[in-house]
Amino acid sequence: MKTIKSLTIGIFLAAMGSSAMAQLPDWGCSDEVQQQMLEPVSLYQDAIAQYKSTKDTRWLEEAYPYWKQIVANCPKQSKNLYNNGANIMRVKIAKAKDQAERDAYIDELMNMYDVRIATYGEGPKWTAKKAMDLQDILKNDGLERYYPLYDQAVKMEGDLEAGYLVKYMEATIDYVRAGKAEPTLVVDNYDIASEKLDAELEKNIDDSVKAATIRGYIAGVEAAFSPYATCDQLVEIYGKKFEADPENIDLLKKITGILKKKRCIDQPLFFSATENLYRLEPNPATAMLMGQMCLSKKQYSEAIQYLRDAAKDLTGKDKYMAYLYLGHCYNSTNSYSAARSAYLSAAEADRTKGEPYRMIAQLYAATASTASDDNMSGCSAYWAAVDKLNRSKAVDPSEENVQACNALIGRYSAHYPKTAQAFMLNLENGKSFRVPGWIGETTTVRTR
Repeated sequence: MKTIKSLTIGIFLAAMGSSAMAQLPDWGCSDEVQQQMLEPVSLYQDAIAQYKSTKDTRWLEEAYPYWKQIVANCPKQSKNLYNNGANIMRVKIAKAKDQAERDAYIDELMNMYDVRIATYGEGPKWTAKKAMDLQDILKNDGLERYYPLYDQAVKMEGDLEAGYLVKYMEATIDYVRAGKAEPTLVVDNYDIASEKLDAELEKNIDDSVKAATIRGYIAGVEAAFSPYATCDQLVEIYGKKFEADPENIDLLKKITGILKKKRCIDQPLFFSATENLYRLEPNPATAMLMGQMCLSKKQYSEAIQYLRDAAKDLTGKDKYMAYLYLGHCYNSTNSYSAARSAYLSAAEADRTKGEPYRMIAQLYAATASTASDDNMSGCSAYWAAVDKLNRSKAVDPSEENVQACNALIGRYSAHYPKTAQAFMLNLENGKSFRVPGWIGETTTVRTR
């Protein structure tokens, strides 16, 4: 494999003529050291080219000593130095003569990633890559080495590819099952992973391909967490912690956050933790929690007060949810105009959501009798309801929303007046019509 080395080196050195020498690329080493590395770089690059051409791993072994010199002396020679290095070290690990040599090569692979991070940054990504390589090489025997690396990667400042969060959750569960930590670790890490994935999805929501990929990762995390996700299990995990430290604000935030996310807000633990958190740290976020709690207990007057206070100062998704819950409260107390106003505020807070318009449509249909002055027993209310459902589909064309709207349109259109009935009332399809009563919408005539 060494027959073409002399020719390759000669060509490489000739290319680095005197004018080029004056403008050496930045290899992360002095000019003098860089000159000394020209021959190892040439030999390394030649071996890598031969490997890529033949897929013969012996060329990776051939590249190893030169690659090692370059990493040690000029770590900034190329980012490919580290991509290729992972392949080189995999071969050396696989062909190690004994356990001691194998361990030494594994340590060298880990050190390579440390050099890469020190040279180019991107700590979260490459720390996670360290964990994944250790997991792949050592399997469960390396659990105590690779789990802390996943944990470190997730908690570092900076971006981390969403796919690693699934690996993180799987490693967390293996770690707990091996008796290395309490089950609370699974819930804690799920909270971290799901929050990061939700943020990543929101950031890429307009890119259908990326959004679909991230949703796949979210499904993976949810699947890994599901054995720990029942309300009873969560209460069992966190109930004792709450009893031991009921004034711990960080713990209270964790309890209320996870119980809310997993829709366990009817649990006594959620009520107790929410009340303590609001007492210790009253703010829009905790007022929102109190509103949810009161809503679940059907304490609508109290819920309305909390949710109105919260909605004033919340932003984004939280503001949307506060107004949506507020609409539910008003709806439950037959305050129809106030409910519609709250739902419209929710739609304004997030203009991509169709649910507020769906809720208004259902409210119109449920109160159709209040429009009986239309001389059609309130049939006109269903025209207004279908208008809102069409609006819902326009702002939120997701399959789930469109299916829900179409199902309601099918039901409500069955209440349209017959053509003969409309004719007797001097009504024509497509003509403008004002729905009487509290609805008060201007709509168009439709018959069946």
